[in-house]
Amino acid sequence: MFGPSTPILRSFDEQRTKRFYVDFLGFEILFEHRFEPSMPLYLGLQKDECRLHLSEHHGDAAPGARVRIPVNDVRAYAESLRERGFENTRPGEPELMDWGSWEITVQDPSSNRLTFYTEAHD
Repeated sequence: MFGPSTPILRSFDEQRTKRFYVDFLGFEILFEHRFEPSMPLYLGLQKDECRLHLSEHHGDAAPGARVRIPVNDVRAYAESLRERGFENTRPGEPELMDWGSWEITVQDPSSNRLTFYTEAHD
């Protein structure tokens, strides 16, 4: 049996990354790890059942990844993101995709794309 996966995304700017994921998207920090004070940050985040790891280590991940994250109500979540705002990130209305889900995509400060979706119901 497989359990939930935990994507590892590349990050570059600790302060912008935290503001984006914590203040804007609403994740909480689970842990922050550095092998030494001057070493790159490895960060664990969680929002409900979704867990993400972000790493400043160049060998852990490449910038520009894309992750799909299920949410109960993508319309309400998109509205809450528009109300909060983050720099030039303003998600529009969710789109109904050919594969049957409503989706919005936002790009983080390291060019990773997070697609939040809710399955469409007939």
